Amino acid sequence: MQLDTIETGRLTISNVRKGLASGGSAVALAERHYTSIEEQNCSVNAWLALSRERAMAQAERVDRQFLSDSNAANTAGPLAGVPIGIKDVLIMQGAPTTAASKILEGYQPPPPYDATVVARLEAAGAVLLGKLNCDEFAMGSSNENSAYGPVKNPRRLEHVPGGSSGGSAAAVAAGMCVTSLGSDTGGSIRQPASFCGVVGVLPTYSRVSRYGLIAFASSLDRVGPFGRNVRDAATMLGVIAGHDPLDATSSTRPVPNYVAELEASSTRPPGELRLGVPPEYFGEGLDPEVREAVETAIRKLGEKGCVIKPISLKHTRYAIPVYYVIATAEASANLARFDGVRYGYRAPDATTLSEMYRRTRDHGFGAEVKRRIMLGTYVLSAGYYDAYYKKAQQVRRLITQDFLDAFNEVDAIITPTAPTPAFLLGEKSDDPMAMYLADIYTVTANLAGISGISVPVGKSKADLPIGLQILGKHFDESTVFRVAQMVEDLQ
Repeated sequence: MQLDTIETGRLTISNVRKGLASGGSAVALAERHYTSIEEQNCSVNAWLALSRERAMAQAERVDRQFLSDSNAANTAGPLAGVPIGIKDVLIMQGAPTTAASKILEGYQPPPPYDATVVARLEAAGAVLLGKLNCDEFAMGSSNENSAYGPVKNPRRLEHVPGGSSGGSAAAVAAGMCVTSLGSDTGGSIRQPASFCGVVGVLPTYSRVSRYGLIAFASSLDRVGPFGRNVRDAATMLGVIAGHDPLDATSSTRPVPNYVAELEASSTRPPGELRLGVPPEYFGEGLDPEVREAVETAIRKLGEKGCVIKPISLKHTRYAIPVYYVIATAEASANLARFDGVRYGYRAPDATTLSEMYRRTRDHGFGAEVKRRIMLGTYVLSAGYYDAYYKKAQQVRRLITQDFLDAFNEVDAIITPTAPTPAFLLGEKSDDPMAMYLADIYTVTANLAGISGISVPVGKSKADLPIGLQILGKHFDESTVFRVAQMVEDLQ
């Protein structure tokens, strides 16, 4: 297989490995992706910074390994030579980290260490191209909140790519990298994956280390991969998952070989799979084209032999208010550290300490971040903590119990990923509530700590991708991948 004969937008991890084994060059592949970035980023705005020196050094190491080792196709890391992008909320040496916020703009010195997931990617042979645009501090559903301008959907440039990991999804969809990393606090991997027509994975909470991730809401944040197909996503998760002593919340549970299990499951009869369909995710507000695409996929899964079973997740109707109480409360606490004293931007000409705090945070944070800090501070304030934050945590437990009860009856749950295809840039910018409702089908998984994935399942009449969401039990990503592969094979 000749790497240079395959368009960058069609490359997969398997293609790259086969191409290198056939004499292809990781250096040439990296250069092709940098050329693609130069040609497209002016219109898509997916990249904030490039780490060319680090990437090319890694590509040269990969080429030397394949030249010196005749068995490198089997001994090289699972991501050897694969060009990958990193969302700019993950610490990475060799490139600035801004979280797409002016409050960290120009912060020096550059990060002195890598996030654990970044280090694991490079140890697996990945070529890290640079940092990807996102909503500021990962707060948003459209990637219009970046201090460096909105990311645009490469499928239709007048539409949003989804958020907050819109840059990560757009870069894969546009062929500017093979895979990428994003973060998901309430749907920020799955929703942009749906809008851009790629695969996006939400791992179980604690499955992947958060060390080196700039925190938004610590009990909700997850790091996960984007890929062009389910196998690539499974390969990526297998590399980044696992216990990390630097993250006290990371699980010590063993990580399965997701790719091997995916291959093994292809020989098993689908009739053993019980798939739950909750009516709460198919109600008012669901776009008819999304409904048709998802219901068609469900019907085809049933025709293949899967058992389709109606289930109820009755507390889903409370998910959006619960999420935005808990997430904003945690954001208020996490972002208190950005005050102009320790690092980052400091407002000039302030005459008192309190004035410096106020001006720094006013000038450094964007409107959406300030809105969420204010909401979170309010719900944590004296007299309101019990009425809002404590009550939200109690309802969060009910939402989690709904899933635990459902998984006693089914192996996985199928829903739409988002209520609509990608909407127009600016369409919801002046209506925060409408924007928040774009995550209505995804926030429940973050609240419950379960795993999930979004898989392309067709297109609208306007040629915009539609995503189907599969939710799985805690630490049962293998089943999620298995069902996702079945959906992918239907297309």
